[in-house]
Amino acid sequence: MSAIDTKKAEELEKKAKKQSPWAIARRKLFKNKLAMISLIFLVVVTILAYLAPVIAPFDPSRVDIINRNSPPGGDYLLGTDNAGRDVWTSLLYGARTSLTIGFVCMFAVVTIATIIGSISGFYGGWVDAVLMRFTDFIMNFPFLVFVIVLASIFREAGVWALIAVLSVLSWTGAARVVRSKTMSEKENEYVMAAISIGGTPFKVIRKHVLPNVMTTIIVQATLLLAVMIVAETALSFLGFGVPSGTPSWGNMMQEARQPHVIRNAWWIWVPPGLAITFTILAINFIGEGIKDAFNPKSLR
Repeated sequence: MSAIDTKKAEELEKKAKKQSPWAIARRKLFKNKLAMISLIFLVVVTILAYLAPVIAPFDPSRVDIINRNSPPGGDYLLGTDNAGRDVWTSLLYGARTSLTIGFVCMFAVVTIATIIGSISGFYGGWVDAVLMRFTDFIMNFPFLVFVIVLASIFREAGVWALIAVLSVLSWTGAARVVRSKTMSEKENEYVMAAISIGGTPFKVIRKHVLPNVMTTIIVQATLLLAVMIVAETALSFLGFGVPSGTPSWGNMMQEARQPHVIRNAWWIWVPPGLAITFTILAINFIGEGIKDAFNPKSLR
């Protein structure tokens, strides 16, 4: 390496040291091409989903009996399904339902996990024991069976019942991760100093612990978003998720599971299948990019 290259490397090293960890992570994330392409894709899908009432060519409940199971072409960009509904319209409205369930469940789960995990990890002792035993109690429920039972009981409440059930039963793993990170952070000198000068537990957790646990929470949130979308799809495919009258990606897959549809009407199940696959891949790539960006051991 020449003297000029060495000098440039030293200047870059000094510049990096002056930047905050968030600025360094942001720069590394922007340089991750796969993560940025995935982020752009997810943003575009989300915008299309929530603009469905504006850009969808038909009403989602519109039925064209004459053109049932029509292939793509003409007035129907992606063809029609068994009931004569436009597949492109169902795909847009289904994206809105599936993404809404994913985002709302993600925020609810992250909120519950952050509160329980941070309190448990910070206080320790009997508080930690009680909260972790409660976590174990929730974790020991057979997830799929319990979700199916509760979703069936509260089926009349529609999508929000499914969101509530998924949120109540999905926070345990993230809470344990937050607890572990909080227990590690509270041993640092700045946290002990904040406690010694009379800082209240709530203030110490909010101002000193959570900002340093936030990177872990963000990574967990991206993973949970993908898990919630997959959970909605699986439950709807089994007939226990979103009510059949509401368009969602899972319902589109459920309505296309007949053998003759799979063999002869690929346009009914391929679009929602590809939408689910690429959306989940994009979310996972974003999560991996965020994790690498906040990893201090990753290459600059």
